[in-house]
Amino acid sequence: MLSYRHAFHAGNHADVLKHAVQALILASLKKKEKPFIVLDTHAGGGLYDLRGEWAQKKAEYADGIGRLWGEQQSWASIEEYLGAVRAMNDDGTLTYYPGSPELSRRLTREQDRVVLMELHNNEVESLRGNMEGDERVTVHHRDGFEGLVGLLPPTPRRGLVLIDPPYELKEDYVRVVDTLKKAQKRWATGIYAVWYPILGREADRSRDMLSAIAKAGFGDVLVAELEVAGQTPDWGMNGSGMVIVSPPWMLDEQIESFLNPLCARLAQGAGARYRVEWLSRREE
Repeated sequence: MLSYRHAFHAGNHADVLKHAVQALILASLKKKEKPFIVLDTHAGGGLYDLRGEWAQKKAEYADGIGRLWGEQQSWASIEEYLGAVRAMNDDGTLTYYPGSPELSRRLTREQDRVVLMELHNNEVESLRGNMEGDERVTVHHRDGFEGLVGLLPPTPRRGLVLIDPPYELKEDYVRVVDTLKKAQKRWATGIYAVWYPILGREADRSRDMLSAIAKAGFGDVLVAELEVAGQTPDWGMNGSGMVIVSPPWMLDEQIESFLNPLCARLAQGAGARYRVEWLSRREE
C-alpha cells in the first residue's frame, strides 16, 4: 500500500524548483492562443495547508518557499510561480501552498485542460475536493504511469506532462524511463517534465535513470538540479532535479537566471550547488 503523502514536504526546496520550472513551461505554452493540456501523473492532494499536522511535522516549507516569501520583489524571474502562491494567501501570511495540480489550475486559461491522476485513496479524495467546481479539470483514480500512456495522444495536441512519482519503490526509476518511451511514441510533440530526488544511497538510481533517458533518443533533453547541501549519511534528500524532454525555447536560460541566486538563498550547508545542462540534443 502506498504510504507517501506529499504534505510532509509541501513547499520545500524541491517544490520550489519543481513548481518554478512548471510555471515557466506553462507561461511558454500560453504565448500562443491555441489551447493546451496539462497531464499530471502523480497529482497528490492538489493543495496544502501549511498549518496542518503533516506540513508542521518537519516544517520543510520554512527552508523553501518560506525563505522567499518576504522578498518576492527580488524574484521577478519566477513571478508566475510566486504570484500563484501569493494569490492563495491574499492576507500576506504564508498559509496555503499549491501542489502541481493547483498551480496548473491557476496558471491555465479558460480554453486549456488539466488531467490529474492519483492512486492513493485518501489523496485522490482530497484532490477531488480541492479541484471541485472547475470544469476544465478531470481527476482519475489510477496508476499514473499506466494512466498516462492510456490517455495519449490527448486533445488538444499541445501540452505538458508532469511525472512526479514518490520513488518509494526503486522500480519507479525504471518505470519513468519506460513510460517516457511509450508516451513519446504516442505523443511526440508533448513536453515532458520529470521530477526526481537526489539522495545519498539512491543517487546511483537517479544517475542511472538520467543515463537511460540520455540514451533513449528523445532529442532535446534538459536537466536542472538543485542541491541545498553536500550529501551526508544522515541528511536524506539533499536535492532534486527536473528532466525536461522537448523543452520550450530558451527554457535553459530562464532556469539558469533563477537557479543561480536560488541556490545561494536556499543553501542549508556547505556543498550547495546547482546545474543546468543538456542531457542530449536533437540532431540537425
